[in-house]
Amino acid sequence: MTQPNNKTNLQEETDLGTFIAQATTTDKWQVLSYNAPILPIHAALLRTGKILFFCGSGNDPNRLNTPYDSVVWDVKKGTFSRQVPPLDSNNQPMDLFCAGHSFRPDGQLLVAGGTLRYDPFYGSPYALMFDPIAEKWVKILSMNNGRWYPTVLTLGSGRVLAVSGPDKDGKLNRQPEIYSAFFPNGWNAFPRTSALPAYAHLFLLSSGKIFYSGAQMGGTGVTPRILTLPETFTQSITETVVTGLQDIAFGDQAASLLLPPAQDQKVMILGGGSGKTATKRVNIVDLKASNPTYVAAKPLNYARMHHSAVILPDRTVFVCNGSQMNEDTTKSMLPAEIYNPATNTWTVVAKQTVPRVYHSVALLLPDGRVVAAGGNPQRRVNELRLEIYSPAYMSRSRPVIQSAPQTVTYGQQFTIQTPQAANIKWVSFIRPMATTHSCDTEQRLVDAPIVSRNATSLKVTVTNNRNIAPPGWYMLFISNNNGTPSVATWTQIY
Repeated sequence: MTQPNNKTNLQEETDLGTFIAQATTTDKWQVLSYNAPILPIHAALLRTGKILFFCGSGNDPNRLNTPYDSVVWDVKKGTFSRQVPPLDSNNQPMDLFCAGHSFRPDGQLLVAGGTLRYDPFYGSPYALMFDPIAEKWVKILSMNNGRWYPTVLTLGSGRVLAVSGPDKDGKLNRQPEIYSAFFPNGWNAFPRTSALPAYAHLFLLSSGKIFYSGAQMGGTGVTPRILTLPETFTQSITETVVTGLQDIAFGDQAASLLLPPAQDQKVMILGGGSGKTATKRVNIVDLKASNPTYVAAKPLNYARMHHSAVILPDRTVFVCNGSQMNEDTTKSMLPAEIYNPATNTWTVVAKQTVPRVYHSVALLLPDGRVVAAGGNPQRRVNELRLEIYSPAYMSRSRPVIQSAPQTVTYGQQFTIQTPQAANIKWVSFIRPMATTHSCDTEQRLVDAPIVSRNATSLKVTVTNNRNIAPPGWYMLFISNNNGTPSVATWTQIY
């Protein structure tokens, strides 16, 4: 375990030769006493509070067509349960290595694509759901073609969009498609788009349009753009370029996210690589503007690629993992850092113990901590140690949600019982993460405005816009006037 970082003076980071001002904190990292049983290339927080890890063949061609485990991690108990995915039509296990995923409104995780073959990689057309209650895989209808490194995005309708990735013949799949349980064939495809990159970072906007941030897996010349879905599948998706992105060639395993709260419609891109080297670049675009363009924000303290960016319930952004150099743990950025959108400032916080690069993940837990896992700097070298980061707010007196509805509808006013009602500043819905390769289309923090309060309760409002809060399960947090969050309760918005 690293020691809490509670220095208030200028601390010399001797390993990097730089001086960083440290804020008073009591944050800490803890390496757990047990390891993950599989390499957690893919990680998703289920509505039960447990975490699904899966990796398929796990970047090991020798494991192609062998049984592939997934595990559900009960973080509280420190236990793992194993599941075996269904077989394909040839009675071979489906290889979910490098699939895409997002949550359905009922809390099931839709997983699409994966690996048919290695070197060169061909994409699988298969699609599955993971049921968080039964903790098992369920096969659904396959896509129209294969996808390896695809992006999967849940829309305001609850339907799921899949784009990009090499197809079953290894050619880039330029035909987006949408899944609906009501489509006779499961998936309906649009005409071809431009060559959107693998694991293109996509974000659903309040208008129902979709923003590609410029972050992806690998390098491409595709500029950030807004995608507008047409009314019918016979029409093409229209694309409008968004300008201003600095270091545009450094999109390889950059991180990007919809800054909190989602109502502000601002997307940040941070770090990323070009070739073997990473950048400190941070840019933000206001997508409510009539002519959106990226503008520079305060850069990271450390250049990073392969890193993770996690929205915290105090409405800051936590960044960990990654390296100055492609897949090089000797250049890993062990100090984590936190961005405050209100002040456009970065604060360096406690150091990780475990260097994590390619195939690492991080995600928010319902208690406000962050799990960091994985790392695969080269084939068959798997980082299985697990770490948990406790932000400074974990050591403070925290507000408590005594009761809140388990289901709410769009536009509804509802009541939260809390003895700290007089001092609550924010009520936030945070959508759970489903992440891989520095990409997460799911996470967003949606503000629930406080309408009125008394000594023991808050009356708050759910957004009436399904595109601001796509239907599904969310962690409901309250935060006090100091920004200190509660532990979350789970609420379904539908």
